[in-house]
Amino acid sequence: MDNTVEIRWHGRGGQGAKTAALLFGEAALSLGKFIQAFPEYGPERMGAPVASFNRISTEPIRLHCSITNPGIVIVLDQTLMGKVDVTEGLPATGILIVNTTDSPAEVRAKLKLQGLKVFTVDASGISKATIGRDIPNTPLLGALVKASNLLDFASMLKDTEEKLAIKFKSKPEIVKGNIEAIKRAYNEVKGE
Repeated sequence: MDNTVEIRWHGRGGQGAKTAALLFGEAALSLGKFIQAFPEYGPERMGAPVASFNRISTEPIRLHCSITNPGIVIVLDQTLMGKVDVTEGLPATGILIVNTTDSPAEVRAKLKLQGLKVFTVDASGISKATIGRDIPNTPLLGALVKASNLLDFASMLKDTEEKLAIKFKSKPEIVKGNIEAIKRAYNEVKGE
């Protein structure tokens, strides 16, 4: 039986969609899951729409192709919802997570959604408060774990903190801010 969950991240260049997919994949790997984490390349420029992807499973993943029917979609920039069909391929049983101050009901109404579990969190506001910049990727990791229950939150948080500490070894305040952002989003995400 195939238990692979596929995830698509929509963002703009510079918002960290690729980094979020990689951090999520590394955390899943550290918990004994099989993973894939990869970006879709196009016109790589700051602000251009980008997509990144994850596959996660408890069994080896033998599929090596693009993801067209994700079970979960994360939107880092709500302005993409009018320009990109963020729900393309998402089944009625899927999960949509959006970085917005809107409620899940407001997102559902704007996109005219039937079915789906819709979650919202102000990841931009959280990142500005905790990191000092509008980088919504790490807060959305917390929202993803809460909405999906794919990973143990404490274990994911520990692995992510270790990875960020290596990347930002001379800037512990950045690590601390990102971890606080993940925790806040985990606690503040709303769903219906």
